Amino acid sequence: MPLIIEEFVSGLESYIEDQGSFRNCLLSCERLQDEEASMGSSYCKSLIKLLLGVDILQPSIIKILFEKLPEFLFENVNSDGINMPRLIINQLKWLDRVVDSKDLTTKIMQLISIAPVYLQHDFIISLPEILGDSQHADVGKELSDLLTENTLLTVPILDVLSSLQLDPKLLTKVRQLVMGKLSSVMLDDLPVIIKFILHSITATDALEVVSELRERLDLEHCILPSRLQASQSKLKNKGWTSSSGNQEDSKDCVVLFFDVIKSAVRYEKIISEAWIKAIENTTSVSEHKIFDLAMLLIIYSTNIQTKKYIERVLRNKIRSGCFEEELLQSTFYIHYLVLKDICPSILSLAQSLLHSLDQSIIFFGSLLYKYAFKFFDTYCQQEVVGALVTHICSGNEAEVDTALDVLLELVVINPSAMRPNAVFIKGILDYLNNMSPQQIRKLFRILSTLAYGKQHEASNHIQDDLHLVIRKQLSSTIFKYKLIGIIGAVTMAGIMAADRSRSFSLTPRRGDLSNEQCTQVTSLLQLVHSCSEQSPQASALYYDEFANLIQGRKLAPKALEWVGQTIFNDFQDAFVVDICVVPEGDYPFPVKALYGLEDYSSHDGIAINLLPLLFSQDFAKDGDRRTSQESHQKSVSPLCLAPYFRLLRLCVERQHNGNLEEIDGLLDCPLFLTDLEPGERLESMSIKERSFICSLIFLTLNWFREVVNAFCGQTLPEMKGKVLTRLKHIVELQRVLEKHLAVTPDYVPPLANFDLETLEVTPHMSAVSAKTRVQGKMGGRKRKADGSKTSSPDRLSKEDNSECDPTPSGRSPLEKELKGKEEKVSVSLQNYHAFFRELDIEVFSILRCGLVAKFILDSEMHTEATEVVQLQPPELLFLLEDLSQKLEHMLTPSVARRIPFLKSKGNRNIGFSHLHQRSASEIAHSVFRLLTPLCNHLENIHNYFQCLSAENHGVVDGPGMKVQEYHIMSSCYQRLLQIFHAFFAWSGFVQPENHNLLYLALDILTKRLKQGEPDQPLEELLSQSFHYLQNFHVSIPTFQCALYLTRLLMVILEKSTAPTQNKEKIASLARQFLCRVWPSGEKEKSGIPNDQLQALLSMYLEHTDSVLKAIEEIAGVGVPELINSPTKDASSSTFPTLTRHTFVIFFRVMMAELEKTVKGLQVATAADSQQIHEEKLLYWNMAVRDFSILINLIKVFDSRPVLHICLKYGRLFVEAFLKQCMPLLDFSFRKHREDVLSLLETFQLNTRLLHHLCGHSKIHQDTKLTKHVPLLKKTLELLVCRVKAMLTLNSCREAFWLGNLKNRDLQGEEIISQNSQESTAEESEEDTASQVSKSKAAEDGEVEASDGEQEQESEESDNDSD
Repeated sequence: MPLIIEEFVSGLESYIEDQGSFRNCLLSCERLQDEEASMGSSYCKSLIKLLLGVDILQPSIIKILFEKLPEFLFENVNSDGINMPRLIINQLKWLDRVVDSKDLTTKIMQLISIAPVYLQHDFIISLPEILGDSQHADVGKELSDLLTENTLLTVPILDVLSSLQLDPKLLTKVRQLVMGKLSSVMLDDLPVIIKFILHSITATDALEVVSELRERLDLEHCILPSRLQASQSKLKNKGWTSSSGNQEDSKDCVVLFFDVIKSAVRYEKIISEAWIKAIENTTSVSEHKIFDLAMLLIIYSTNIQTKKYIERVLRNKIRSGCFEEELLQSTFYIHYLVLKDICPSILSLAQSLLHSLDQSIIFFGSLLYKYAFKFFDTYCQQEVVGALVTHICSGNEAEVDTALDVLLELVVINPSAMRPNAVFIKGILDYLNNMSPQQIRKLFRILSTLAYGKQHEASNHIQDDLHLVIRKQLSSTIFKYKLIGIIGAVTMAGIMAADRSRSFSLTPRRGDLSNEQCTQVTSLLQLVHSCSEQSPQASALYYDEFANLIQGRKLAPKALEWVGQTIFNDFQDAFVVDICVVPEGDYPFPVKALYGLEDYSSHDGIAINLLPLLFSQDFAKDGDRRTSQESHQKSVSPLCLAPYFRLLRLCVERQHNGNLEEIDGLLDCPLFLTDLEPGERLESMSIKERSFICSLIFLTLNWFREVVNAFCGQTLPEMKGKVLTRLKHIVELQRVLEKHLAVTPDYVPPLANFDLETLEVTPHMSAVSAKTRVQGKMGGRKRKADGSKTSSPDRLSKEDNSECDPTPSGRSPLEKELKGKEEKVSVSLQNYHAFFRELDIEVFSILRCGLVAKFILDSEMHTEATEVVQLQPPELLFLLEDLSQKLEHMLTPSVARRIPFLKSKGNRNIGFSHLHQRSASEIAHSVFRLLTPLCNHLENIHNYFQCLSAENHGVVDGPGMKVQEYHIMSSCYQRLLQIFHAFFAWSGFVQPENHNLLYLALDILTKRLKQGEPDQPLEELLSQSFHYLQNFHVSIPTFQCALYLTRLLMVILEKSTAPTQNKEKIASLARQFLCRVWPSGEKEKSGIPNDQLQALLSMYLEHTDSVLKAIEEIAGVGVPELINSPTKDASSSTFPTLTRHTFVIFFRVMMAELEKTVKGLQVATAADSQQIHEEKLLYWNMAVRDFSILINLIKVFDSRPVLHICLKYGRLFVEAFLKQCMPLLDFSFRKHREDVLSLLETFQLNTRLLHHLCGHSKIHQDTKLTKHVPLLKKTLELLVCRVKAMLTLNSCREAFWLGNLKNRDLQGEEIISQNSQESTAEESEEDTASQVSKSKAAEDGEVEASDGEQEQESEESDNDSD
């Protein structure tokens, strides 16, 4: 047989000597036609392949092929295109059986080692199709060795290794080898390498591998050049064909690379989770890469299950500042090709982020929209606009604002791309009903910019639509739509008449308006004027809108000139009269020219014609109003006086670069009024006359406010003096107004803010509803304290008398006012917040004037006050209250102020419309510029109280004390601390662009302490600022000030990275405040609002180094002092703030902090050292002792709130004991028997008292208490079972037995069940409880279980009854 084989093989060898014959043997055979039809397939194996299928011939044929193959290795490809080496190797693929696979493996590996590179590549790729499974391990090892020798073969080798069944250790070794080379590989090779690495991951090493992979992958350097080429290719330079080819290759590699990753994360859950975890575990901001963000977006799009997880990680990263705008922009810039394919997922993520409550997360979501529009194609752009429009129509205020801001930015950046989407944006015009004025302005600005921006010739259809909508709204009979029309028209006019001289610097001829454009603008404004002149409110809104437009945007000179001249003339005609012409008429009061600042003995002065105008409007209401209007066409409502003057002032300011000489006469001039000081005839006046006087005062106040707004920036000393005098007039008039309002309860003032949001506060409403609407604002608005009224701190205390009322401002004034006029109680002007003109932020530059801490009471109203150059305390308080409210409104996080949709969402914005024209950042910068004068005032007031304390030995009502002055100064102190707190607590400081502002602000505080060297580190500045502010604690006059100072110090502390030392200082400071005797109000039981006491006590316990010791001191020292004091209104001598009235606050905070502290303690494990076990046992002994002291207080203080706190936090403490302490007792029982027994004995007494409390709750049938009983009883029962398990573990099972525990009340009296006659069985169930007593015998040195030891746990054994 072998002989025949040899003959056959030698014959074959001689036959294939001829290359042509050999080639034919390697090519597939042809079949006969009939055979082909019968086989049903056109494919046929080659001769060599057929021979290889014969087992006895296979080894010889393989030997021939490998001897023949080297002849062709270095030959060129034949003319017919056939590559002989490849053809030979193909014969070995997919053999049904390999006789000697080891020999075949050896031969082919030898061949690979000598072949040229291009053939090595082909041979290696063919290995999985040639080898049997048994050879995979050997081949894998040889290939891994080859990988270290020849980098060029990395791709085919890894491709093959992925297809072989290999030992995990070998794969790990190869993976580490490849990972080391990752930074130096070609971009073309990257997809295969990444595929191998991800393929070799197992569940145990997934996180480690992925973490290393994300660290080593530096895609920016690989991909950025291709991105640059892509941008260059847009030039379509035909000469750069080769570059363009390379660029296409690079693009393909990038897409392939991400396709590999997408496939891995889609089908391998461990990889996607590991990748998210790796990014989540990266803490340093600088370590976050563009690739991280791209990966999160890709996983978000491919893996539905991980969406929530990714959103959570993203939110945390955004909050911590790891993902900033710059990183996101770079991600889109570099990976736009990949991200374009997942556009729907990116928009879905953006939508989810916009629903957040956190401003930084909302901002990040808006950036996703912005960059998706900027980098993606037209289809995606359309989707982006559609999504933004959906947000705008959602009705959620934060979403609407953000979406409008994004649209506005897109319109400005890329108007040509936005113009095709204008049809979507126009659809929003149907949803104006639910939008605020600021949002309506933005919407019209977007549409107007599209219509009248660059190349606006193509936007005629948008222009036509806008004109139609605005005309329709202006002519509407529904007042709200008319106001919307006014806002839209003025916004559109602003865009049409914008000063384009800067933006079109290359074409200066566009700087001013053409005659045609000017005509368009003027005709639009005249249309608005004619449509609004019949309604004072509409006119006033028009003037205010126009004023805001002029203040915020530059108008073309031609338009400004026309506007200015028209307004100047109209204002004079409407409101200004000669002072020599005293109005004559049938007025109910004598008309006098009051509040003039100059001596108008000559007859050429002017005056504001206020009283006659108001009389003609008010008293015409009873007659035919229309007739009155028709007969006096030129008569203008006094309601428009302040808005019109604001518009006039801003026009003059813009035209003359801030110079107001043309209108400075309006600062001095008097008003035609009557004597406003309420005299004896106040009671005898009719309701109508009282209302008339009140309206007169409101209008005068608003005139003075606008005058102060206008002239506050003037630098001449004379002008400054006049502004300060006007400020003094405002404060005086407010005092007068309070007296009038006290006897005019149903009066509703004339409107002063004309946004749509004030429509609900209409003059037709009753006083109750109107004032209720504007109630609950930030405290203390426009209030002037005097000796006859409660002071600011006292008033706050009174309003806070109910327990834990979170808003200290705005309850009792209204209630007091409505009790009846006979009580003569003064009202607070904070309830009339919506009816005062808004002060501009520039007004607070007046704070730069010094403070004289002394009253100069001036009884004459006409005093010439030109020499006043100092800011007096009442005026200072007025300014500080207003600034404090502005900061609370603008800088407090929106989450804290969020109001549910459709629930008076506009009310909190009333009176802040001008403020909303500015960003929070601008407001913060304005406050920064005021920091030095604010520090001056703070120090002056501090000195005032220091001196006062020295003079009167700290007694508030001492002999030389001026009570009114004291209260005003303490209110100023509180407001200053609130302003500092609002500024430093601003969330915007976490943004990189505001870091410098924080640094400079802290530098100002530091330099107040000592002139330090420049460029100090931030930590040093924080420490010095903390020290500076801490120094004020000695002069704090009221508890409210103490609370704000502590909060301010906490805010400074939170910005530090090493807060330990200062943390103790805050605890010490809070304790000092709690141990201080505070002045109480005249009528209140306590001068300390409950919620503020709770806040300060919580701060003390949170910051103290030992919570348990602090609680023991208060409960073990302070409370007994209170109990033993003989008088009813007594307090603890150690803690004067602890009284019978405030005990419930102390009790609640101590119970809550005790539970929170023990819950946060780490659970002990058997592996911990003996020392740790002893420390924790000692800790739990202290905790249980504190718990025992607190629980036993219910025997003395058994009010319902105290019992409720006991039930609630008692259960939570027992639960914490079960989870945290019982494992510790398990392995401490043997070594510390006495300690454990003592601990359990103490705890048993406490749980018995809790059981009595449950019985007490049932007897009294108090639902608030009984709802806690079932859970508490269940927890107590669990405790018994757990103690039994602990004893069993320690071989002391026989020490545990069950006994009966009777139900008792708080005094220890047995409770007799009312239903005993019906069912004694039920009664016994309720009385059953378990108890462990001391075992009488101890066997083999085993520990005894003490009677005190085991929980008499008061539970009813409900399980026994089952």
